[in-house]
Amino acid sequence: MSNTITLADTIGLAKTDFDAHTLGVATIKEFLTECGFKVVVANPEVSKAITNPQNIYNSSLIGEWIIENNIQGFGFSYRLNVDDAVLIFQKLMYQLESKKMLVKDGGKLKSIWFAGLPEACNKIKYLYKDVIVFYGDESFTDSLKMLGIDPSYAPKGFKDDSTYKNTLDGFGKEVIDKGDYISTLPVDRSGYKNFGTANDGLIDRIRYGRENNLPPVIRAHAGPYIENRHESVKQFIEWSRLLAHSGYLDVLSIGTSQLTQSKFGEDWDNLPNGGGIGVNSPEEYERIYEAAKPMLVRTYSGTKNLRKQAEIHEKSLNIAWHALSLWWFSKIDGRGELNLLENLTEHFKAIKYIAKTGKPYEANVAHHFAFRSSDDISYVVSAFLAAKAAKKLGIKHFILQIMLNDPKHTSAINDLAKARATLNMVKALEDSDFKVFLQTRVGLSYLSHNIDKAKKQLASITALMDDIEPFNNQSPDIIHVVSYSEGNDLATPEIIDESIKITLHSLNKYREYRKKGWIDNINENQDVNKRMLHLISEAKIVINTIETNIKDTYTPQGFYDIFKMGFLPVSQLMYCREEFPEAIKWNTKLRNGGVDIYFDDKIISAKDRMNLLIRKNFRNDKN
Repeated sequence: MSNTITLADTIGLAKTDFDAHTLGVATIKEFLTECGFKVVVANPEVSKAITNPQNIYNSSLIGEWIIENNIQGFGFSYRLNVDDAVLIFQKLMYQLESKKMLVKDGGKLKSIWFAGLPEACNKIKYLYKDVIVFYGDESFTDSLKMLGIDPSYAPKGFKDDSTYKNTLDGFGKEVIDKGDYISTLPVDRSGYKNFGTANDGLIDRIRYGRENNLPPVIRAHAGPYIENRHESVKQFIEWSRLLAHSGYLDVLSIGTSQLTQSKFGEDWDNLPNGGGIGVNSPEEYERIYEAAKPMLVRTYSGTKNLRKQAEIHEKSLNIAWHALSLWWFSKIDGRGELNLLENLTEHFKAIKYIAKTGKPYEANVAHHFAFRSSDDISYVVSAFLAAKAAKKLGIKHFILQIMLNDPKHTSAINDLAKARATLNMVKALEDSDFKVFLQTRVGLSYLSHNIDKAKKQLASITALMDDIEPFNNQSPDIIHVVSYSEGNDLATPEIIDESIKITLHSLNKYREYRKKGWIDNINENQDVNKRMLHLISEAKIVINTIETNIKDTYTPQGFYDIFKMGFLPVSQLMYCREEFPEAIKWNTKLRNGGVDIYFDDKIISAKDRMNLLIRKNFRNDKN
């Protein structure tokens, strides 16, 4: 089968409806579009059909989608269970071959691609010699070569070769090659009164660390994938005991399944679990909580009944902090059954409840916009809006999560500028009743499937985290350690502990180098400062326009209108596109390391874009 793709060809991209990993599809679509290709992403109906392609109706639907869109290159992504990935792909290939849709059989499909976990890629590569597989850490240039596309099509600005990035990479390589991190000891935080008791809490743990000059509080996400939900809960309880015993982890995040989030307490009736731990009762949460002591524990929120879920998490987990996604985990991203306004309404009610508990709250928002090709200004704006809403609803302790490497090809300079701009804007909301705590993490899709490379990436990004506030040894407050194996497979307790060792050692070593003057003072980097000030200035224009023109801005209706009117553009939104034409119409591009909005192939200023939005959405207000 010839895999030579030209600009005259149409490329189709698809995933299953229950695989929530949309970032890879959005990223490759954006890049190929920038190269000049026409790219079509499967709609929700086709995505659902691909889950069960051997069904006669589904098979016809998939075939019609390919034919009607004149697709010559077809890419399928599945980043959940390896066996499920291979089985679905085999069924899909059987349908394509039986319908003679491939070039070798007289059809139009020149090239088939698969993106997924490394083991799935290896199995599919063995079964289908002509299928091109993507592990996830390929450069854009390598991706084009693999697809048989001339690399000269690639736009400029997709490669980060700055001195700063090279310094970070060199540091990460040194840390891992030396191997000293392996002897890193756990941090003893047991010196305060309520440590490990039912009265323990995140703010006490952070304050004790500050008072005693300890490293940041360490959070990690964990959870085995086992098809039998009871076995998954049983194994996770054992993992919780192991992590508690080793003492490296402060906050255990439960990697619950999609069904836990969407159908907690219901009869799952053999529905696909979608990966993660199948917790389905408060009693199971209580068993996890007891096994995890003295660690603090947190978990995902749900996709409906959010206040009730928050109450359950309070009572059964003494949850370390609550996290909600406001616009997301709803119909617009395929993660929930609520429409956007219903989702926002439930979120605001849940936040009011959380405020009454006195627990910290995290708005898990900005990176979800970035996942869908939103621009860097909107990243900052969405984080600010979420924080200000939390303050108005009574939250006293706000956790600002900043996901770096988002998108993964953003430059280190832009990453740092965006992080600083976001922190600056949100910190400006602080007063005696509202405190902001910074939590940093590696990007969701950044780590390589190559274990040695991933360890070096983890070390280098730890240094980047520390450069957000380089001369503040009490920042960040929390590091969400993403295990080095995540690009290849789920992390076991042993891998989680080793990842924490890498993080703690890298943080200490980088601070030592800074103190000795062995690394440049990044605060004096003019490229970082210029981009940061630009993002802050532009974000303030957007926020001022929103607050001036959106009635009752910080309400569910206000947040709905902000999205509906296109103030927070998401060009790669995969669901509900017909409902939100203004949100998807803005063209964003990753160039020179950052993501900006382009109009007539030029970056449009916030002022000009706001003027266009006002004329579009408010032109009849004076009538």
